[in-house]
Amino acid sequence: MAVPEIIPIAYEPGYRTSTIGRFSGGQFLASVTHAFPDGFVMGDGWEEQKRLFVVLHKFDHDGHHQESDIWCAGTWAEQMKRPHDEHSVVARADAQLAAVLAGLAEREYCNIAIQPFQLTVDGVIFGLIKECHAEDEDGEHDWAELYPDRLGFSAPWNGEYDT
Repeated sequence: MAVPEIIPIAYEPGYRTSTIGRFSGGQFLASVTHAFPDGFVMGDGWEEQKRLFVVLHKFDHDGHHQESDIWCAGTWAEQMKRPHDEHSVVARADAQLAAVLAGLAEREYCNIAIQPFQLTVDGVIFGLIKECHAEDEDGEHDWAELYPDRLGFSAPWNGEYDT
């Protein structure tokens, strides 16, 4: 089954899609997520390459991507130096997420439906990207993957995701 033009994403309080919804300007999808630069190969020094991002994607009321605000809170190496400090990387990310969400007028957490989109920031791919199986793989369906969060959306296209 082909990926639809507009992909529903279900709001799940307390889970990976707990910071999605609508606001006066349209729809939003926000998260705090770890990511490596595209093409990264695991090895020594990986802690300096694994970064924590605060992401806010905005869409119009019809689900077309309008803009993204992506902020790097720091690296895993920095987090491990001060894991429980009030100024840790995770604490900074949580504070930034709260601030960007507070800036959304008339915010309401709920299901959304958006078009696939893609952008690269600091060598990291962000977006909801169509993924297709090779034509010779019988029985496999296409899906859309949220990067870098790695949430997969597929038929029956009801907004639920796989990780």
